[in-house]
Amino acid sequence: MLIAEEEEEESQGAGGHLVRQPPETGSVRKQGCDPFAQTQRSKLQHRRARINQQINKEMRMRAGAENLFRATSNHKVKETVALELSYVNSNLQLLKEELEELNSCMDVYQNDSEAISVPMIPLGLKETKELDLMVPLRDFICEHYGEDGALFDKEIREFMELRQAMRTPSRNEAGLELLMEYYNQLYFLDNRFFPPSKNLGVFFHWYDSLTGVPSHQRALAFEKGSVLFNIGALHTQIGARQDRTTLQGVDRAIDAFQKAAGAFNYLKENFSNAPSLDMSAPSLNMLVHLMIAQVQECVFEKVTLIHAQDDFLTQLQIAQEATRVEDVYSLVHQTMTQAHVKDYVPFSWTTMVHVKSEHFKALSHYYTAIALCDCPVTSDADLPEHEKVFIQFHVTMPEGPSLRMLLQDQEERRKLGKAHLKKAIMRHEEAMRIHGLCKILRKMDILQEVLSFAHKRSLSKYSDIDHEEDFFETGDAPDIHPKTHQRPEIISPNFSQVKVTDIFHRLGPLTVFSAKNKWHPARKVHLVRGDSAFGFTLRGDSPVLIAGVIPGGCAAEAGLKEGDFIISVNGKDCRWLKHAEVVQLLKSVGEDGVELGLITLQSSEVQNMMDRKSAAMSLGGGLLKNNKENSRKSLMNNKSASTLLAWKKSKRSKNSTYSLPFAAVGDNEAMY
Repeated sequence: MLIAEEEEEESQGAGGHLVRQPPETGSVRKQGCDPFAQTQRSKLQHRRARINQQINKEMRMRAGAENLFRATSNHKVKETVALELSYVNSNLQLLKEELEELNSCMDVYQNDSEAISVPMIPLGLKETKELDLMVPLRDFICEHYGEDGALFDKEIREFMELRQAMRTPSRNEAGLELLMEYYNQLYFLDNRFFPPSKNLGVFFHWYDSLTGVPSHQRALAFEKGSVLFNIGALHTQIGARQDRTTLQGVDRAIDAFQKAAGAFNYLKENFSNAPSLDMSAPSLNMLVHLMIAQVQECVFEKVTLIHAQDDFLTQLQIAQEATRVEDVYSLVHQTMTQAHVKDYVPFSWTTMVHVKSEHFKALSHYYTAIALCDCPVTSDADLPEHEKVFIQFHVTMPEGPSLRMLLQDQEERRKLGKAHLKKAIMRHEEAMRIHGLCKILRKMDILQEVLSFAHKRSLSKYSDIDHEEDFFETGDAPDIHPKTHQRPEIISPNFSQVKVTDIFHRLGPLTVFSAKNKWHPARKVHLVRGDSAFGFTLRGDSPVLIAGVIPGGCAAEAGLKEGDFIISVNGKDCRWLKHAEVVQLLKSVGEDGVELGLITLQSSEVQNMMDRKSAAMSLGGGLLKNNKENSRKSLMNNKSASTLLAWKKSKRSKNSTYSLPFAAVGDNEAMY
């Protein structure tokens, strides 16, 4: 089922102007959410999915026609089928061109600055359907937790509103925080409602970011992976929108593209068996390389901004930076032309990367020529330093005079500079030729301007240094050794940056009240104090555990058991209460006694917790502090994951061990 096109509502505003109103349904959140983006992107996604379905239909028709053509021996039938095949192939070509144009909308993400800069390649966000979790979560709360699911409607609506807002994040840091907040909440949702041996029966629907092909899975890992992909995609859009003619803008672009590379790399390392091509390992590998290349391009632009002076060593440094950019884009082009990626990546992307590779190779030779022809000849004082740099500058040393003469003789410098300019012009022309092969890139005026300006600049410089009396044949300039002063980093997502509170924290501490634990139905027990005591021992916090029951005492007669958790005292919920708070409630009990709400974990869970308790006693001894889950803090860590999109456990304090829901035996244990 395709995403329906939402219509933008209009109302009469002050002064008679039409004012856009957001749709009535959806999230009420404003921070980080742009509901109007949904209307534009959903229409685009609808068109992508529709075209892709038509392509699939035509391909099935072509397969059937080809089978008939091979099977029949009737010449008349063969002619008819051949005509039909040509018609189907023509339709396929038209559909693919239409889809290609949709997937290549790069210009809308670029910055609005009037300055000319090479456009970057951003990614569109994955779209998802609305998801109604009200009934599935209600049922699970009732069945698993023994609570009335309707009492948690507020929490369920809050989570659904968060998911709805996450579908249309704004193109800024607030949008990134919104995606990260939802991603972190999925940790709690996974632990609360997704037991290892059962699923909720809910399908998560997501659309491929390039083809619009719908995919769905019951696994929450698919939801996590898709949100993580959108975090990376949003970073690419933020990076592409920066004004890279300023140092501040370049630095922001570098940071955005490095974080995009980190998100895609994290997804590649922690997600497998992706149902959509955009999240497959080859595609993610290509995207990581593309982001690194765009970071390297920004580094080149930063160097040209910082070093505005025209001294010899600076121009050589810029030339080597340009060669480095050419190298990384060549690697991206190789990755894009591999078998598993070639038919998926838009042709305009592959062409753009190829054009940039040639363009920056031309720039490296241009800046080398500027260093040789426009900078003063090397003085005796600077000769040792210049020789040291220049001897490592070329891949192979240029033929001709000695290095000393080359650096100190203006005519020799002009000859070598002319050779580099000749090579620069050839590379510029090759970049323009490749650019002309792609219909979509020909429509990008800014790219055409960049290539044309660089080509004319090299031609003008060549004309300036070309003398009529030059009878020597211009040699072939050697290649330039790549070098960069700032290597790109892959910055993994910092999940702990956005602190979240478990929306469903009322269910109780996650260490006990999780989907993986099973317990017997909650029961209520009425106790009357005996000879100044109830006859049981308490231990731990949130929730408090009955560590021991005295045989023959009041507690034993009432049915209390070792391993029971106290969840209420006289109707007061105490899942999150500390040991001292529960003790205070028990001490305030009168002659009428007290009614305790209890749950008992099933035997395997109890035994596991007892084993962990014993381990904690042997390791730490004494009273252990509550873990971070019991303080309702997120324990996200961005280092790595051991399982499919797994979450690292929180770092433990010196006084805590493992994930115990209660403290080990210590000074806090007492008889009541």
